[in-house]
Amino acid sequence: MDPVDDVEAPAVDAARDDLVATLAEALGDGLVASEVQPGVDVWVRVAADSWLAAGVALRDRCGMSYFNFLSAIDWQPSPFGRDMDAQVDGPEANDPGPMEWGTTGGETRFQLLARVHNPATGLGVTVKADLPGDRPEVDSWIPAYAGADWHEREAWEMFGIDFRGHPNQVHLYLPGAFEGNPLRKDYPLLARRIKPWPGIVDVELMPGDGDDESGDDGEGDDA
Repeated sequence: MDPVDDVEAPAVDAARDDLVATLAEALGDGLVASEVQPGVDVWVRVAADSWLAAGVALRDRCGMSYFNFLSAIDWQPSPFGRDMDAQVDGPEANDPGPMEWGTTGGETRFQLLARVHNPATGLGVTVKADLPGDRPEVDSWIPAYAGADWHEREAWEMFGIDFRGHPNQVHLYLPGAFEGNPLRKDYPLLARRIKPWPGIVDVELMPGDGDDESGDDGEGDDA
């Protein structure tokens, strides 16, 4: 057995527990949920109206000076079923079912998330916030992390999340007149209804695959 397999994870993680305690002190009820996996990582979920305050606290009180990324998740099951991925089960055969959230849970369709690190200690934290499904909006993180600028533009463009106070919330990838938000689960990928995803169409067999040796009569082909 590999000696690494014998190493047990620590029962407690004081550094990450202290990080959560610092955020709890800074945000109060704005800290909704947290999860620490000792020796592995830490996740926190904050209220949407505490999103910017959480970023400032992480930077100023927790030493999280390195901004990694900011993005979003649409937890709503696709109303189109799996027909974007497979030809065998179109939307009429699929019940989207309830929403299911990841670590620290969730309560709304959209969830904003960001990742920051403390370069001195090597500790990082993933921060999440639930956003309303009808009009997702939140304060920009730019006052805390200038690097959030284009990440927020991308989240606005792809998910339709408004960032209050963003100085230049304009399209990053798509044409200026483009309508809709392509990473929302209810956005139809019409091109894939016309042309199936690569890999789910019939492909030519590789040489030797599917040969019927029992049908070989032993006679060679004419040259």
